[in-house]
Amino acid sequence: MIRRVGALVGAAALALALAGCADQGTDATPTDLPTGTIGAAHLDELALVVGTGDIRVEAWVDPACPHCADFEAEAGDTLAELVDDGTITYAIHPMNFLDRSSETAYSSRAGSAMTCVAADEPDALLPMVAAVFENQPSDAAGLDDDALASLAADAGAPGAADCIAANTYVDWVQAVNDAALNGPIEGAEIERIEGTPTLLVDGAVYTGAFDADEVRAFITGE
Repeated sequence: MIRRVGALVGAAALALALAGCADQGTDATPTDLPTGTIGAAHLDELALVVGTGDIRVEAWVDPACPHCADFEAEAGDTLAELVDDGTITYAIHPMNFLDRSSETAYSSRAGSAMTCVAADEPDALLPMVAAVFENQPSDAAGLDDDALASLAADAGAPGAADCIAANTYVDWVQAVNDAALNGPIEGAEIERIEGTPTLLVDGAVYTGAFDADEVRAFITGE
């Protein structure tokens, strides 16, 4: 699997679980949500899922969270390799609480774009996630929908453009966010998500540094 990754921002000393992008509040979740499984979009599970391994790895991320970008830059390739070699099933939960800092609901739109890619071309999901974090904007507006569609095309999902333009999954991303912040998190040793990125491995919280080798060792036990 070919992925685009950005340069590592110095984050090796930062703890992963319950990191600096945090929120306590939630909004009302829409009731009319898409259901079922479309490609890698497991809508009823509130997750984007790739891989078939026996070890279940779950990540809660917000596209606007700088700590999530740091983690993706350091450990994203390792997670992709573990997907490709059949070690893990990897479930990504896109959150949107950092919409509060955006003029254009960027976290919701970017999370929707990830979901559009997952539904259209599952093999492009992890490259899209890498691209979104590599190109994380510093301004309040965030990337526009055309720019997100361009990232999707580069990742291998040009067919996701209409879905991205329509912001098809923004309400679903809100549902992911609310479920994460309110809990409970099924099978986890924590009740709810208090910050991003949070990584769980078969329900256990990773609390180590943003380090690819440490992440791999925690997942595989080696």
